[in-house]
Amino acid sequence: MSGRGAPDLRVDGTGLTVEIVASSWHDEVMDGLIAGAIEACEEAGADHRLIRVPGCFELPIVAEALARGGASAIVALGVVIRGGTPHFEYVSGAVTRGLGDVARSHAVAVGFGVLTCDTEEQARDRAGLPGSSESKGREAAEAAIDVATTLSTLG
Repeated sequence: MSGRGAPDLRVDGTGLTVEIVASSWHDEVMDGLIAGAIEACEEAGADHRLIRVPGCFELPIVAEALARGGASAIVALGVVIRGGTPHFEYVSGAVTRGLGDVARSHAVAVGFGVLTCDTEEQARDRAGLPGSSESKGREAAEAAIDVATTLSTLG
């Protein structure tokens, strides 16, 4: 399982507003990812706002707009499940590059909570649902808060 060796982040998000941008496909998995991100924000003392977009491909443009608006932490959540066409590779690659570009070009914390899985079962196992082995929504929010606080110390 990929979660082995994950850091145990204890983050303090006091004073931060975390912008959670979440796609709308795969309701069950998305509900788990969003719940994990919100729970992490609340436990860290960070305010949060949830913005829904149609799919994963739309995550980078909304993250870009939030970064331009001065967001200090963005969490991008979504699910891309492999099918029988190259769609998976195109969407996964574009989303990953787009979110990375936003983080680098604006020096803003972007938590990557986009699941790229072969099956729906793999996605559910990472969504933070009852019985899941991982909570990638929580992990993405913790990472974004941690990086945002680090960036704030760098001036």
